[in-house]
Order: sequence, then C-alpha cells, then structure tokens
Amino acid sequence: MADELGYIQFSTGDLLRSAVEAQSTLGLIAKATMEAGGLVSDDVVHALLKERLAEPDTQAGVIFDGYPRTVAQAKALDLLLKQSGQRVEKVVELKVNDDDLGERNTGRHTYADCGEGYHIRFTRPKLEGVCDVCGGKRFKRRADDTAETVRTRLSEYYEQTLPVLSYYVPKGAVNTLDGADEVFANLLSVVSPKSTVDT
Repeated sequence: MADELGYIQFSTGDLLRSAVEAQSTLGLIAKATMEAGGLVSDDVVHALLKERLAEPDTQAGVIFDGYPRTVAQAKALDLLLKQSGQRVEKVVELKVNDDDLGERNTGRHTYADCGEGYHIRFTRPKLEGVCDVCGGKRFKRRADDTAETVRTRLSEYYEQTLPVLSYYVPKGAVNTLDGADEVFANLLSVVSPKSTVDT
C-alpha cells in the first residue's frame, strides 16, 4: 500500500532498530532498555517519531504500522502532528476472528537468507523447503510466535489498544474493515493521500 500511494510506512520497532543500529543517543538509551528486557518508554519512542517525521520523505503521507497502541500514545501523536500542521486522517481497524489470528501467527516463518515470508497453511513455497525468492533452505520462526504469546497479545490488545479506536471515533477517523478478505483492495478504497494510522 505504501508503494501504491507513495507513502512512507514504518513501525516503532523499525524506528527503534534503526536508532540502535545508528548508535544515536536515543538508540543507545533504547538499546540499554531492550537488553535489560524492558519496554522502551513512550518518551523515547515519541522523540524518535518526532525526528523521523521531520524528514522530507514523510511529507506525502505516513502509514504507522501498529502505532499508537494506547490512548496515551494516540494523544501524544496528535500533539506531535499538530505542531507541524498535520493530523491523523484515517485509522484502520482490520477485524479478524481471534482464532484465525492465532493460526496466522503460529504458522508463519521466514527464510533466513532473504527474509521472504511464508505460512505453513496459506503461503507455502512452490517447492517444499526451498524459498521461491532466493532458493535458500534455512527458515526461521520468531520465538514469540506461540499460542501462549498470541493469547497474551490479544489480551493486551483488548485492554490497551482497542480503546484507541474509541478515542478516534469522535474525530470521524475510524474505518473498520474485514481483515480476512480482499484486504488490500478494501484498504485502498478508504485510504486517501494523507497520514494514516493502522492499529
């Protein structure tokens, strides 16, 4: 979607990894927290967002992937965007049955050499055990793609992230789409060339 519309797409995870790799001041703070097993504070994430949104390539529009995850983050993002005369135009909720989400997460894996994504049920390579893109034979799974982790993530979603939708509803920004069918076409039908948040 980012390519189709000329937007920049990023997640807070992308920002954190880039900052750590660049060994910036914020990156070093984030690295110390992550290595200690903690969650990087909203203040650090907010500062990283501010830096990234100041870069020229974000002016056409931005897709936030999985951010904001809490009402506090949504409010902070609104204030940050307001400073530059911007605002969240669309919030897209992709609605998927909890059981289906579990199956999607626990069945995914990537090939180690190129990072191409596959799923044991939905997206299999043409030749079993061989990546279609690079021909590699080594695949890996994320350590946190387990049924237990999915249950924890869903619990956190209902407790912390679902209220973000209620925050944006009065602003007329929320669009709820079926996250199991024709997702790309449905997304394009509601997303205009403006800043977008995807929760």
